[in-house]
Amino acid sequence: MIQPTHSSRRILLPARGWFIYLSLSLALALNLIPFGRLPGIPDWFALTLAFWCIHQPLKIGMGTGFVFGLVMDVANASVMGQHALAYVLLAFAAGGLSRRILWFPLAQQALQVLPLLLGTQLVMLLIRIGTGAEFPGVLYFLSSVVGVLLWHPLNYILLLPQYRPVERDENRPI
Repeated sequence: MIQPTHSSRRILLPARGWFIYLSLSLALALNLIPFGRLPGIPDWFALTLAFWCIHQPLKIGMGTGFVFGLVMDVANASVMGQHALAYVLLAFAAGGLSRRILWFPLAQQALQVLPLLLGTQLVMLLIRIGTGAEFPGVLYFLSSVVGVLLWHPLNYILLLPQYRPVERDENRPI
């Protein structure tokens, strides 16, 4: 029997709604950890939202991004609607590009996700600057690059509960 060369040929179980929302809630909690102004800390929620909008565009979308974005705005005491708008645009773009992105291997998927994460940061930055904040510097965009580097492990972790157990049946190769 021929063995698949990589795990993407495995058939996945449907994603459960409770697991999706649990992972989004954990990502939101990771965003709320006070790291100060350290550059390179990724926006965990934006990364997880992009993942689920790409893998499950019918279950997760702009409404989820809006609600969690408002929660993030209130928790960070930032400009109301800043995260909500950025996450809605991210969910719209990721959901719209989901079929295209899934055709690529993981390394190329990460390159496709980079403009989405950079766009999310740019929207938040423009809103902050529009309300009188200072430009934080070019290192502000380092978190998108770190998020792209975390795309492969995030895929592995979030898809792990969906993998079917490997059952060998000589009569059915699939």
